[in-house]
Amino acid sequence: MSIELRHLRAAVAIAEAGSFTAAANALHITQPALTRTVQQLETSLGVRLFDRTSRALALTEDGAGFVEKVRVILGDLDSAVALYTNRSLVLGFSWLLPDPWAQQVIDDVEKNSRATVVPRRYDDPIAALNNATVDAAVVRRDVPGDEFVQHPLFEEQRIAAVSTASPLATRESIDWAEFGTLPLVINTLSGTTSEDLWPNHDGPVVTCSNFDDWLELIAADRGVGTVPEVARRRVTHRNVQFIPLVGAPPAVVRFVYRRNRVTPLLRALRDAAIRHSPPPGSAAVGQHD
Repeated sequence: MSIELRHLRAAVAIAEAGSFTAAANALHITQPALTRTVQQLETSLGVRLFDRTSRALALTEDGAGFVEKVRVILGDLDSAVALYTNRSLVLGFSWLLPDPWAQQVIDDVEKNSRATVVPRRYDDPIAALNNATVDAAVVRRDVPGDEFVQHPLFEEQRIAAVSTASPLATRESIDWAEFGTLPLVINTLSGTTSEDLWPNHDGPVVTCSNFDDWLELIAADRGVGTVPEVARRRVTHRNVQFIPLVGAPPAVVRFVYRRNRVTPLLRALRDAAIRHSPPPGSAAVGQHD
């Protein structure tokens, strides 16, 4: 007789419950059925797994070794099944998912995969990827490390963010080269800007690690910042003015996930993310005249 999964689960259930009666209840089968299952397993193995008396139940030495190994096998199996049968995905982002791209991608996956995609904001979505809090992330900077797979999706136009108290607030546009001579506010964790974008920049730099702090530092006129154009349409702050930047390099939106956590559902999300991205050279997602 071949050993089946039900035989393995029966042995572990008895060892954990401490009795045939409790194990049968946990497995939702009758005690006689459980007894037959264990007898079949012991016959197939050629060893006795349990010492049974009218008053006590104990694992034999062979039984203890067998159950220890089976627990590991069943744990790995359950994890693998859960990985492929879970019908939800968490899509991490640090601020402002591109629109309408994000809505199109989520709608595509949920209609065609009968799954749920949950967008969730984190100051550091890459850290969330590492601890498996999210399944994939949308980021606007390169992510180093061979453990990640990243797909550049499309480009977003950068604009300037300045305080309404700044003389720059009345400008119709600002040249990118001129912008690099000004005091800068940089979100070092999830922003799209680094001082390296201006090789000759030698002015003051104020750093922060999230979008909200970045916005408030701009409002307080601690410096100027750059941000993708989506912010002009979706961020309102009475003390921040968004102004077009002339000659600014675009920011690249990337879809990122861990190489060792790929599932069919994640592939469906990745493919939808790529499919709904505008072709190279077209207008950026959500850009309006």
